[in-house]
Amino acid sequence: MLTHIRVTQTVLAGLACTICTLADCAAPPVKTVKPDGTPNRAAWMAQSGFGVMTHYLISPQGNSPAEKTADLNRIIDTFDVETYVKQIDETRADWVIFTLCQGTGFLSSRCEYLDKLEAGYTPRRDLILEIGRKLHERGKRLILYLPGAHTGADPNVKRILGLGGDGYADRHNAFVREYSQKMGRSCDGWWFDSCGRQDNTAWEKEMAACRAGNPDSVVAFSGAEFCASGGNLKPVCPIEDYHAGEIHLLEDGRIRTDFIWPPGKGIVISTDAKLRRTGQAAQYYLPDSQFIDNVQWHCLLPIDLTFNPAVPNQYCHYTDKELFQFVDRIKSVGGAITINVPIDRTNGHIPQDSHAQLVRLGRHLKNDRDGLGPTRSGR
Repeated sequence: MLTHIRVTQTVLAGLACTICTLADCAAPPVKTVKPDGTPNRAAWMAQSGFGVMTHYLISPQGNSPAEKTADLNRIIDTFDVETYVKQIDETRADWVIFTLCQGTGFLSSRCEYLDKLEAGYTPRRDLILEIGRKLHERGKRLILYLPGAHTGADPNVKRILGLGGDGYADRHNAFVREYSQKMGRSCDGWWFDSCGRQDNTAWEKEMAACRAGNPDSVVAFSGAEFCASGGNLKPVCPIEDYHAGEIHLLEDGRIRTDFIWPPGKGIVISTDAKLRRTGQAAQYYLPDSQFIDNVQWHCLLPIDLTFNPAVPNQYCHYTDKELFQFVDRIKSVGGAITINVPIDRTNGHIPQDSHAQLVRLGRHLKNDRDGLGPTRSGR
């Protein structure tokens, strides 16, 4: 079992100089068995190149529930699945993480279980089923995003399911189970946000709901270990398949694990253009193993659009050299990475600049696999 590390700035200054590309240093074989001897269900993530996430969030407008539902259907109907999947294919990404919902209270795909309790918050179109099938036609996988069961995010969903009331956990699991059974093998995993610790029995029930339609689904629960832990990298769920691994900021090729919050007050720019919080030391981390506490290493990195309002968007723009070196470092220890990019909510297209950088990353990784050496670009 890997003991997770807290690395000082002094040590990391040296580490930053040793980051190498896959062409320069041979990565060890990805382990398909975890340190405890059980199968590594998420090994395919480490064996692949990278994944792409898009936060497709719907905020329908209207003066009445009926008007908002009509606007929800109008918005979902404009999503261009063919172009979206074509763009993903052009990047050579191996999987997609796609949001079912987050914060707005409206879902991106139909749910009969929720509609029977209270209609109006899910569209008539089964968007994620279409996306999942199209991705699988191209040999790619789909992971679905949801806020954690016990967070107050997505107020309509949690209100309808009765958050805090008797039987809530069972109702939430039934809600997830319907999606899992409907998707079947077109859904390969789940990523849950803003999760707190609970006993393994509760985790097992949630994971069973996720795997109702695909027993091989990989599941992660985010405890903000890589962005707000201050260096405590222990997984919030000890039996999850892979780390959620949400990152807010890279600095000099390293993950900042100190929580930069709240926006505005106390957030300053240092003389060397680094983002700092007054009275709080910057903390850094880089992986040195495929696992942390028996869980497959994975991170979720935003580019071109921040996850954290206290981190301005310009700090999420990385040159090709910065991005490629970070990805190479992750893969050199058997880790996996998903890169979040913006999405046009009017049609589901990935913006040109973000898409182009992912295309270059895919080419870079392909060249490494083919032994052609790293690509060069000046972005």
